[in-house]
Amino acid sequence: MAASTQHVGPTSEETDPPESVRTEPNKDPGTSESESEKLEDDAEEEEEPPGPKIRETPQDIQLEAIANTVALHPSRDILVCGDVDGDVYAFSYSCTEGENRELWSSGHHLKSCRQVRISADGLKLYSVSRDKAVHLLDMERGQLVSRIRGAHGAPINSLLLVDENMLATGDDGGTLKVWDMRKGTAIMDMKNHEDYISDITVDQNKRILLTASGDGTMGVFNLKRRRFELLSEYQSGDLTSVAVMKRGKKVVCGSSEGTVYIFNWNGFGATSDRFALKAESVDCIAPITENIMCTASMDGYIRAINLLPNRVIGCIGQHVGEPVEEIVKSWDSRFLVSCAHDQLIKFWDVSGLPKLSVDEYRKRKKKGGRMKSLTKKALGDNDFFSGLVEETEKKEEEEEEQEEGDDSDSDSGSD
Repeated sequence: MAASTQHVGPTSEETDPPESVRTEPNKDPGTSESESEKLEDDAEEEEEPPGPKIRETPQDIQLEAIANTVALHPSRDILVCGDVDGDVYAFSYSCTEGENRELWSSGHHLKSCRQVRISADGLKLYSVSRDKAVHLLDMERGQLVSRIRGAHGAPINSLLLVDENMLATGDDGGTLKVWDMRKGTAIMDMKNHEDYISDITVDQNKRILLTASGDGTMGVFNLKRRRFELLSEYQSGDLTSVAVMKRGKKVVCGSSEGTVYIFNWNGFGATSDRFALKAESVDCIAPITENIMCTASMDGYIRAINLLPNRVIGCIGQHVGEPVEEIVKSWDSRFLVSCAHDQLIKFWDVSGLPKLSVDEYRKRKKKGGRMKSLTKKALGDNDFFSGLVEETEKKEEEEEEQEEGDDSDSDSGSD
């Protein structure tokens, strides 16, 4: 027969110490009351939860659908994006972890929202869509103020705010329209391109409007005289983006072939130079300074480029394996913001880019060598691997300098 077990605890005689040596729990017998209270206070202070974590860049914003476009407020940490479902969202962003907030959303477009732009005073938001409409929203609350239905005969692809009363739109058929929003009517309506208008920009004096098109040409339009001026010669592949650089002396166009085409101002007929990147495409351009711009590609990489001398400075970041739709600089020039097919809005620290200088001398580059990482997140968010990348790059630079000392001949190959 199994014996029953019984737990027998120690008797009070065995365990209770004499009163003269009896102590309170967690206290040293040789500790005075004031010292023990101080120890308890210190323990309580240690148990207090840590404060909010401050990051170098805001956290990624996860979206419900792919964003085609993103625009940033001119004086506040606020962004607006438009997605393939036709919805428009406004977010506030912060480097304090967990402080990104959705402010409002709008679903007024019937089809994919192609572009959003915020007015210079930060009070108005304009959006265009595949539904051929132009919408004006109140920036503070996201409410629809007015719309132009059937603004184009084809889906609208691009949008530029020329000034507080004038905006330009380009569609999939190659038609450019310039609108006086006080009247809601088009003051220019011109079809000079054979394919979609991918991007529009204007000079600082608001006189000359430039368009990039899928037909491989750049269009030049005179806003003051309200007339078409000329088309550039045809380039290889679609022209996907256009920007003014070098204090208005140069115009750059990105292309679907991964080449940047450079035009002299008032020399729009033919390119003055071209720069082939090791990229699948140059889908969008964001000027950072008069000499440095960022480009984004279908391969997911965001590159920093110096213009004249033409150099790939390095990698700002990437949406791994996902085409990037748009990049834009923040109002304080601290961040570059990107949206891509991974349904993420990402933030990159570009505050150090204006301090970079590029030598005329081209360093010898190892065959198959990767781009230099310009941000900690350029090749991933993991700080450990980022450290390894920085160490590797430092060693590579030392090796390059040693090779240059042995052989002073410059390499004329492109980056």
